[in-house]
Amino acid sequence: MKRIIILDYGLGNLRSVQKGLEHVGSSPAISGDPEEILAADGLILPGVGAFVDAMKRLDSIKGIIEEYARSGKPMLGICLGQQVLMSSSEEGKLTDGLNLISGKVLRFPKSELKVPHIGWNNIKIKQDHPLFEGIPDNSFVYFVHSYYVDTEPENTLAACNYGLDFSASVVNSKGNVMGTQFHPEKSGAIGLKILKNFVEMC
Repeated sequence: MKRIIILDYGLGNLRSVQKGLEHVGSSPAISGDPEEILAADGLILPGVGAFVDAMKRLDSIKGIIEEYARSGKPMLGICLGQQVLMSSSEEGKLTDGLNLISGKVLRFPKSELKVPHIGWNNIKIKQDHPLFEGIPDNSFVYFVHSYYVDTEPENTLAACNYGLDFSASVVNSKGNVMGTQFHPEKSGAIGLKILKNFVEMC
């Protein structure tokens, strides 16, 4: 069985991601150990909380994550885990991200819409990719976030509209580093199918 590591860096709902992966037949491990990360067939960066805190906690293993990304093996960032893949975020103060995908993390502008964006919303699939194999366009998934990713069309796997269009899912040029702003582990059958697709990519 392929070995999938859920990265433990002190921020994230690790258990719910673990349960989601187990539900689709995987046996993931939770670890922050560099050797285990580099030996993994798949790596997941979960995340709940603030961008600045996440980058501080990731600082000691930033080089390991970059090395893993260069290997071509699949990596998936979820929610804050997607945001840290980007170049920078304006949350708190302007902070550099991992820069594995070019783009910025911005706060939703003030409007009649509530922030954070919480709940079910539909996504528009923008390009073919194994992560979205068998996922119908306009599927509904579950979001909880106050900041959104702004990146180029070629880095957008799926988009969502909440007052403005934003990247609900991103990918790097090699196709192996991916992110979802939504929580697949909280998105019912559609989310479990996305997790299963990730496992199969590994």
